[in-house]
Amino acid sequence: MDQLTQLESLGIHILREAYANFRNLCMLWSIGKDSTVLLWLARKAFYGHVPFPLVHIDTHYKIPEMIAYRDRLTREWNLPMVYGENAQALAEKKTYPDGNVDRITCCRLLKAEALKNTLNGTWPRYRFNHEADEYQVDQDTDAYTGVIVGVRSDEEGSRSKERYFSPRDTENTWDVGDQPPEFWNQFKTDFAPGTHVRIHPLLDWTETNIWEYIEREKIPTVSLYYDQGEGKRYRSLGCEPCTHAVESTAKNVSDIVAELKSGKFANIAERSGRAQDKEDGGGLETLRREGYM
Repeated sequence: MDQLTQLESLGIHILREAYANFRNLCMLWSIGKDSTVLLWLARKAFYGHVPFPLVHIDTHYKIPEMIAYRDRLTREWNLPMVYGENAQALAEKKTYPDGNVDRITCCRLLKAEALKNTLNGTWPRYRFNHEADEYQVDQDTDAYTGVIVGVRSDEEGSRSKERYFSPRDTENTWDVGDQPPEFWNQFKTDFAPGTHVRIHPLLDWTETNIWEYIEREKIPTVSLYYDQGEGKRYRSLGCEPCTHAVESTAKNVSDIVAELKSGKFANIAERSGRAQDKEDGGGLETLRREGYM
């Protein structure tokens, strides 16, 4: 069994373990390459069907192509798509750069706060109605206590401290020092009532693994990842005001795999184009302790 197949098998195993052990389960879909690989694994794990809601936190500052891609796949793959937002912060323009807050405060409000309240069901959620072909207020307000997330330990420093099954408290706060041991693919799935658990099937994948798997499986991805003739592309996708392209002439998946294997980005962080990371003195750990993805 080659490395990609081993990673795929473990990811599918973790997804099935999560489905078997958590009643109110959801999966975060950021529309990026990692969470789309995670979505692909979920469809494989459950034979083309995704048996839990896909949750996207819409900041209303995503690059428009990302939202168009989300809605296209939602329709084509008949996905149980739900999105949440911080409507109050958007209305009061507590945003960057249109409002009077910095990037980190904007991330805290539009992402961390929106995520916490969307997962808890305390703010409205909007579910895609395939018959009406539109998003409507979701009538299900139960809290999601099992949350599947496509984070990788090599992507950013704080993520290397995660476990496959990583507990949070009732407010989705992360205690980095209180993580269960995981040996020999034995995972703790029995937690105290009220615990929120983040589940990370891609934890041991690398950026190269992700792109090799996308190439092998022919997974559709947002074209922003590829050079459109300007000598630039995105390695990581986020909000448009805070996400910048990198110098690259990779025009397809094979080019990206070759570029990564060449070592071109060996000393350049994958999220180097994400401006909010530079402004958070602890990398993303400060925000992630508060519930950020």
